[in-house]
Parts: sequence; C-alpha cells; structure tokens
Amino acid sequence: MDFLELASKRHSVRNFKPDMPHRENIERIIEAARLAPSAVNLQPWHFFICESDKAKDAIRRCYQRDWFMTAPLYIIVCADPESGWHRPEDGKIHSDIDAAIATEHICLAAASEGLGTCWVCRFDPQQVINELAIPSPLQPVALIPVGIPADNSTRPTTRKPLKEIVTHI
Repeated sequence: MDFLELASKRHSVRNFKPDMPHRENIERIIEAARLAPSAVNLQPWHFFICESDKAKDAIRRCYQRDWFMTAPLYIIVCADPESGWHRPEDGKIHSDIDAAIATEHICLAAASEGLGTCWVCRFDPQQVINELAIPSPLQPVALIPVGIPADNSTRPTTRKPLKEIVTHI
C-alpha cells in the first residue's frame, strides 16, 4: 500500500484479540523503530517488549483501563535524555522528540503488519520505572499495546481540514 493509505489505515485500537502477535511481526515493527530518524542520528531510545505475564501484569498496573488489559503484548518506548542531542541555542533536549518519532514508526509498522496499537501517554513515568526496573537515565515516553484488533476495536475519528492547519507563507 502507498504511504497515505497506510497512514489512513492506522488508528488507535482499544480492544484486542487474545492471540499473541508473531515474533517476526514484532521484529519488523522494532526494526522500523530502529530505522527512525533522530537528531544528529544519536538514536537516544530503548524499547522494552513486555511479553511475559510478569511484565504484562506490571505494565497493566501503570495504566488501569479495561481495554488496555486486552492487549497480548506491550512496547514501552523510552528516551535517554543524557544521550539525546541538545540544541545549543536554548538547551532543548531532543530525546523525547526522537522517541516520539520512533513511536510513530512502531504504530505505522504495526498497521502495515495487520496489527493494532494505541499510543498511551497518560501514565506515571516513575511508576513504570519502578514496576519494570527501567534503568537510569531512561525515561518512559509512551506505552504501546500491540495485538490483533478485535471486531469492536475502533471509534470513529475526524481530522481537521487542511485549510485549518496549513498556512502558506
């Protein structure tokens, strides 16, 4: 499929079948994240794949929503602020931006593999660090449930028209 078709196919999935995705699918998804661009190519990220029952129980304690519990696998995207690029003009650390780009690569790659995801940001980062023993200086940026979408997994969404979000100057 072309890119616009893939981008329009990707949506937030909030209900999953219990089947575990194939390891080959997950490896391709993580490979897509690895290939994501980053400032000065520093690649200040790390991906934790929660597939054991112990890890899944831990991550589910960090975001307790019924739909979230249905995912058979989770990817935690972390940024390393110490190894990210710092913009000299104002000191802005770009590791969280780089991790966000990798997160979207994960979501798009999952859609291309026929899998669903949902980008979750509403969680307590310190709880994730504690529950999963995330080493310092890594900081969780996103929790991504991954799985085969259930039949009732989506909600309708709308997008703003281009005229509302684009200014030609």
